[in-house]
Amino acid sequence: MSSHNFEQLAPHLEQYGPVYALDLPGFGGVPHNGSGLSMSEYADLLGDVIDSLDAPDPIVVGHSMGTQVVADLASRRPELSTIVLISPVVDAQHRTLLAQAWRFATSSWREPFRVKVLAVTAYLFCGFNWFFRVLPNMLTYRIEDAAAKIQADTLLIRGQHDDVCPPEWIEALSARLPTSSAFEVEGAAHSVMHAHAREVARLCVDHASRGSVSDDGRIARIAELPEEGTEVDPKEVLEIVAEEIKGAATEVSGNARDSDALVEEGKNRQAEARRALRGD
Repeated sequence: MSSHNFEQLAPHLEQYGPVYALDLPGFGGVPHNGSGLSMSEYADLLGDVIDSLDAPDPIVVGHSMGTQVVADLASRRPELSTIVLISPVVDAQHRTLLAQAWRFATSSWREPFRVKVLAVTAYLFCGFNWFFRVLPNMLTYRIEDAAAKIQADTLLIRGQHDDVCPPEWIEALSARLPTSSAFEVEGAAHSVMHAHAREVARLCVDHASRGSVSDDGRIARIAELPEEGTEVDPKEVLEIVAEEIKGAATEVSGNARDSDALVEEGKNRQAEARRALRGD
């Protein structure tokens, strides 16, 4: 629900076209109305953004809770031809707070340190009060019911070690979708699009180009790609990290002042710092 979740994936996708990463109300510092929004209300806002961009046939991508928003929108907009659901929730067989908290904890153990930091930061930006207002709506939303109404060609992606989104859940969800392909990324956990951005980007691009390559409900395994990137001087790393922290501070300041310009400046500074860390 926060654009920060796509900080690694977006640069790989923007090589093929414009990418719009959204911060929905209550996330990423965006103001909210004080009461928890439903997934359908979030979907309405997403639809408004798509309409304002005048995008003829966008490929709509959602992760985790965001998959509910994308699925809800797609179930009501038959004109959407392609969507991507990464780590979709909530598993219909384990739709309780205790079960999901335990599965999220075990999955998070497999995440890289940066992803753990990102998760904590996301909670700080949205605030625990807001998160717990939205959480009941996420737990009770039946994405499987929305899936049955989706006409878009759907790509499902999960990480190998994602306990929140187990393989049997992906298979069950795929069975409800009229047209879909399902893939599992080796070595990944719940935040697969962050720690394994290249693999996810490749799946997204291939899906957009060719559509579903199989529709039998089975999950295909994608091998983990070897690490790549240019070596960055250790001294430069400190400078880059400092620049990213300054960018985050600017974004926080922009949110506090309700300044879109400052928020944009902060996000851009962080994006440039991350690009430098990758050696791009």
